[in-house]
Amino acid sequence: MDTTLTPNGGILTPLIRKNCQILRNYLEAGGYAAARKALAMTPEAIINEVTKSNLRGLGGAGFPTGRKWSFIPKNSPKPKYLVINADESEPGTFKDRYLITRATHALLEGIIIAARAIDAHTAYIYIRGEYVEPARILQAAIDEAYQNGILGRKVLGTDYELNVYVHRGAGAYICGEETALLESLEGKKGWPRMKPPFPAIEGLFRCPTIVNNVETISYVPAILANGGEWFAKLGSERNGGYRFYSVSGHVNRPGVYELPHGTTLREILYTHAGGIRNGKKLKAVIPGGSSSPVLRPEEIDVKMDVDSLAAIGSMIGSAGVIAIDEDTCLLEVLRVTARFYHHESCGQCTPCREGTGWLEKVLARMRRGEGNPQDPDRLLSIATGIMGNTICPLGDAAAMPVFGFVKKFREEFEAHARYGRCHTGAFTSWQPPARPGA
Repeated sequence: MDTTLTPNGGILTPLIRKNCQILRNYLEAGGYAAARKALAMTPEAIINEVTKSNLRGLGGAGFPTGRKWSFIPKNSPKPKYLVINADESEPGTFKDRYLITRATHALLEGIIIAARAIDAHTAYIYIRGEYVEPARILQAAIDEAYQNGILGRKVLGTDYELNVYVHRGAGAYICGEETALLESLEGKKGWPRMKPPFPAIEGLFRCPTIVNNVETISYVPAILANGGEWFAKLGSERNGGYRFYSVSGHVNRPGVYELPHGTTLREILYTHAGGIRNGKKLKAVIPGGSSSPVLRPEEIDVKMDVDSLAAIGSMIGSAGVIAIDEDTCLLEVLRVTARFYHHESCGQCTPCREGTGWLEKVLARMRRGEGNPQDPDRLLSIATGIMGNTICPLGDAAAMPVFGFVKKFREEFEAHARYGRCHTGAFTSWQPPARPGA
């Protein structure tokens, strides 16, 4: 899977095609001009430009980036830190890995600009342990930047100092949550912290900290180079610019696609990803990584942005689109998803630790043909007990797929509960098979 297609050229795709993980190529493409511009600006002016761009966090939360940066206290005597969340691990999501390996210096230039905006002189890139090759490429680019005076004591020949470090995680999903990430970065167990205080006030080493993901920061140089208003006009209302959609599942051309915010899900699936493979029908689609509520085929004309998906009860999350064809058992999809969240729960909160386990057990029992008519409502009840009752969003991430699958495809779950197998037709016209031993 190595596909990037953009009908209008995209913003970062041209850099990816020029192999801009190599400094020489990035400089030939105009690289680091935006950082030079930012170093001559005040922090307030940089934040104002990013705010005008309507750039929202592209790791899943969708919080406005410029507003997030503005939360850093200006008069704090403590050092400020910038932390890049490269712990990409949402099932169905693989865009940050692509950016790290192909547009590496765009990320580093974005780090310089963001650090300047919040007056940070130290930045950490927290990358998941399984990303061995991306981490190697990243470190090589950082070394090259130091050797050429782009990082270090005099960034690009100015008096501004910035040091960037790569920190390898141990491959735990929970460490993608920003406060768990900070705990791990401090050398402790990756358990989420209670909020408030939020990291912008008390983050890494109890100092003001901004945590942004790879894709978000990689777009910042283009914003400084072309202006916030230019970026805002490229996307949809309140969602500026482009973003990368990771498309996987039963499509003909799985891959990573850079497209404007507001592109419809139908266009992504049928125009760019080539439609459903083997000419089959689309049965369901997960629009934003495994934690986002599933959609039915009649809902794919929705615009892919934060607000449009929220309006129909789902979320864009990490923009990891997973297509599911007509031959797939949705109960099995949900069982595998529940197993993942049970395995990745850190165990700190009882509703998450126990609830994810119960979800997996009930779904596994139904999958074995041992369900009962109360099981669909039992799943919803367990999910309700988890939702909103945990320190971090992992509990919600485990509960939301249950709400989506059971509510939108209830007939399939009822078939498993009553008859021990998949069935999508009317129950009154279908005779269940005899159970073994019945």
